[in-house]
Amino acid sequence: MHGDTLNSVTLGLLTLYGFVALLGRTALQRLREHDSGWRGISGKPGSVAWWAGVLLAVSVVGLGLAPALAPAQPAVALWRVLVGGVGFGLGGVFTIYAQIAMGRSWRIGVKTGERTQLRTNGPFGWCRNPVFMGMLVTTGALALWVPWLLVPWALMLLSLELQVRVVEEPHLLTTHGETYRDYARTTGRFVPGLGRGLDPSARV
Repeated sequence: MHGDTLNSVTLGLLTLYGFVALLGRTALQRLREHDSGWRGISGKPGSVAWWAGVLLAVSVVGLGLAPALAPAQPAVALWRVLVGGVGFGLGGVFTIYAQIAMGRSWRIGVKTGERTQLRTNGPFGWCRNPVFMGMLVTTGALALWVPWLLVPWALMLLSLELQVRVVEEPHLLTTHGETYRDYARTTGRFVPGLGRGLDPSARV
């Protein structure tokens, strides 16, 4: 397949993914809970927590710009087209599945003192952050089509690692105590079996 076509298709698929997984989910949360679920960027400007949120926002913008600005490749091998398409489809479906499994607990960011139900079943029995895993699989698969996506994808990976370790895990540990610590001890952070346990500095 010619690179010009793939660049346009990639941009269209990423736009669709954003509408469904971000805007669509936000609208559904607002409709059901009268609350968008958005909690914003954590931490003071310049802190690690703040940078995690900022870098995530930058990576999302970069994912949209990469296929729009990337030069066209003369041709893309069929195996890259097929693997990238299947990966995008599976990652997208898994993202939505994980969001549904979160139910009322779905949030973007955290709010100090807010308590949500700890989900440990379904996709959360495979890894602690299945929505993030779905995001990484979905966007990473399309890098097989448009290699320029690797830069914002790597930035997204970094920002999610920071967000989870510095913001979300401490919040969940404070909220759910040893129940969360026990869950983390047996469940991988992003990938089943990998990243089990919390950072040594984590305390209730």
